Amino acid sequence: MPVCHQINLQRNFGGGEIYTRFFSEALVALGWEVELFVARGAAYWQQLGMSGVRLREVAGEAQILDALPRSPGLIVTHTAASPAFAAALAQRHRLTGFVHMPLHERNPAGFARYERLFAVSRYVLDSARARGLSNLHPEPMYGVADLAPRLGEAGAEIAAQSRYDWDRRKLRDRLLGVFAPIASVLTSRRKFERRPGLTLGIVSRLTPIKQFPRMFSILAPVLARYAQVNLEVFGSGGYASVRDLQRALAPMRRQARFWGHQADVARVYPQLDYVLSGLPEKEALGLNLIEAQACGTPVLAVNAPPFTETVLDGASGYLFEDPRRRGGEDFARLLERLLAGAARPDPRAAVAHLARFSRESFRARVAQALSTISMRA
Repeated sequence: MPVCHQINLQRNFGGGEIYTRFFSEALVALGWEVELFVARGAAYWQQLGMSGVRLREVAGEAQILDALPRSPGLIVTHTAASPAFAAALAQRHRLTGFVHMPLHERNPAGFARYERLFAVSRYVLDSARARGLSNLHPEPMYGVADLAPRLGEAGAEIAAQSRYDWDRRKLRDRLLGVFAPIASVLTSRRKFERRPGLTLGIVSRLTPIKQFPRMFSILAPVLARYAQVNLEVFGSGGYASVRDLQRALAPMRRQARFWGHQADVARVYPQLDYVLSGLPEKEALGLNLIEAQACGTPVLAVNAPPFTETVLDGASGYLFEDPRRRGGEDFARLLERLLAGAARPDPRAAVAHLARFSRESFRARVAQALSTISMRA
């Protein structure tokens, strides 16, 4: 049985870790033995139900070199290796990896030693080419609507949790985090119930790449004009990200509610009329938008890559002009159409569109991509 050694040293849980889970699932289904090196102390990996995957906690890159076999093997990274580490891996192994983020504003130096890179979208692929990389698999890998529970049990009630991810390496977060367990006990008593009107939702980690504060600094005053529109925020983030989003949403007052991270997102999406994207240019794919559509919940997304790759306008949701161009005028017009009774698309009727993000399609793309590695002697 061939062995794939994966590396993901991300300490915080996010879309890249969900991607690692369903990529591992595809490898196992294709007959690979999977070993995954993860950062010591990143305990969430134990809660992801990764059947057939051998987890190995390491302190850093140097420890991985010592743990790998002497004979050449296949390496797949999900966090970019440092240039020195990439060079050491490439000397002995077949070094490949996923590009999970667009490279327009990122240093691609570590990727130069890779034999093959797999971009998660056409947008990311084009950004890598624009930075001069040529060791690229020619087609995007896309992803899967992986709706298995995350860091919790299936079927749990939708209830308010902490909206913060505390970074224990920061003194401020360590101090604020002392009160988190008390706040969690108090807020967990609040159960989610839909409110009358049009319900929009964010289902995402509240990270800087989403640019939610910037987007809502424009859209919150627009939304405030429509009292029958509610915004439900499902996700958590760092202290600054949450603070900035709360400030941006201030014009909406009681229209916006925070619910924190939810383990079972498959229960969340059906409670929403539409799921909102963030701003596009720092996004790589938008797994949350793919998940929403798979659950039958349409999407409202900015009309730009990568969202134009994952949302079928009019069939799986609606695309609107980037609000930074004309102060959200196009978004306001879209809201008025929805409130006036415009048809709510059912993404599940867009069969061919959703098939691109099925497990079967992803597994076929993985098999094809790995075959190009095995042919390179």
